This record gives sequence, C-alpha cells and structure tokens, in this order.
Amino acid sequence: MPPLRPPRPLLGIGFMLAAMAILPTIDVIAKKLGQAGMPILIVVWARALFGGLMTLPFALRAEGARAFRPAQPLRQLARAVLLFGATFLFFQSLKHLPIADALAIFFVNPLVVVILSALALREKVGPRRWAAVAVGFLGTLIIIRPGLVEVNPGTLYALGSGVALGSYFVMTRAMAGVADAMVLTFQTSAIGAGLMTLALPFLWTPPSPTQWAMLAALGIIATLGHVLITKAYVYAEASMLAPLAFTEIVMATLLGYAFFGDLPDRWTVLGVAILIGSAIYISVRERRAQA
Repeated sequence: MPPLRPPRPLLGIGFMLAAMAILPTIDVIAKKLGQAGMPILIVVWARALFGGLMTLPFALRAEGARAFRPAQPLRQLARAVLLFGATFLFFQSLKHLPIADALAIFFVNPLVVVILSALALREKVGPRRWAAVAVGFLGTLIIIRPGLVEVNPGTLYALGSGVALGSYFVMTRAMAGVADAMVLTFQTSAIGAGLMTLALPFLWTPPSPTQWAMLAALGIIATLGHVLITKAYVYAEASMLAPLAFTEIVMATLLGYAFFGDLPDRWTVLGVAILIGSAIYISVRERRAQA
C-alpha cells in the first residue's frame, strides 16, 4: 500500500472547512425534492450516479482501467454502504425536521470519529481534543434542546446518519493513500449507484426536467464536498478534523432561513457560537504547534 503523504494539518483543515461550506446546499435540494413527493431513494441514487459520472474522467486519468478495480473491494463496499446509508437517513430526517435541527443531531458524528480513531486507528487523542469535541457536543445539545422533550422520527434518522457518517470518515482515513482521492470517490459512488439501481424498478417515478437538474446539482455538489473531505483526511488525523465538521451548521442555518423561513432562536445561536469556538480552537492550536 502506498504510504500516506507527509502530514500537513493546516492544509487538511482548509479542505475540511471548504467542504463544510458547500455541503449544506445539498440539504436544501433534497428537502425541496422530498417536499415535492420524490422517493428519497431516488434522490440518493441520483447523488451517487451523478457523483460517479463527475469523477469518472479524473479517475480514468489517474489510474486508467484500474479505477474500475478497487484495491480493497470489501472496504470500498463498506464505505459506500456507510456513506449512502448516512445520506438516506439524513434526507429522511429532513421530512420531519428543519435543516439546522437535523444537522445539530447529526453532529454526533465527530464524537464517533474521535472514539473510533482512537480505538481502530490507534491515533493519539489528547485531552485538549477530547475537551474540544465535548464542548462542541454541548453546543449541539443546546441547539436540539426543544427536540429532547418528545420523540421525533427525524431525530432517530439524524442520529443514525451521524453514526454512519462518523464511521465512514474513519474508514476514509484508514484508506488514505490506497488510491487517488478522485479514484476512491468514483469507486464509492459507482458501488452505491449500482446497489441502489437494483431497487429502482420498485419505486421509480420519472423526474421532471427541473427535478433532473436539481438531482444533477445535488450529485455534483455532494461529490465535490466529499472529494475535499477525502483530501483533508490524507493530510490530517481524523480526530483533529472531527470538531471542524461542526462549522457546517453555520451555512445550514443561513440556508434554512433563506429557503424555508427557519429562523434560529437565541439558544440555537448560542449553540452555534459554541460549535464555532470549538472548531477555531482546534485550528489555532494546530497553527501554533506548526510554528
């Protein structure tokens, strides 16, 4: 297996923050398609299909025909199941919750990453990183405070999505260096699209031209975001990047208000501020360590 590239934590942090800035736009698209009555599995299938088509030329340029033969097929299968399982569960949660609330619950995934990176990857997780993740999780609890009063199906979907994606992130780190980031992303999308195609005959509803355009945009944006995430894990440890995922909720809150009128209350603002503070602390501390 090719060795990992030399650690460059600040570059990894930059890739992760860029991904978190663009990914919430797919939640807006998915929520609108769900409100229009489109089956969620079709939305997730299109995300995988267009993602595979988008990355195919880059994968072929990087490895040629070998791009169609995963170096670790079972791991890639598991990676695809985790990623698109997480996507399906999260899009389901958007039927029941505002985007910001769903993301707040979903952000249990950084805690999952830190735990699994310590247990499975044997990464050293110091007390300050544990503290930063704990503080960030406190911010999440403040945001979802109203949802703790009663059981909402969306809460369970979002929680399951967070656990699945956290596991996907750790597996991404474990596979970093196996192949080019675009090749790994193409293989994951191709496997996911292939698996979901088997179920399409049972629920197919022809999308309108506008919906096809939305599905294509969803796949392109999602793929770009996950390419950035894959590159981030090449250069930085999973446990270091985990708290940065909290920054996604900033854009999600803005988009939720702009498209659906979901105005955050003061508790949500406080929780988001805590999440941002956690992410900034990790970034600043790493910059000082590299100085």
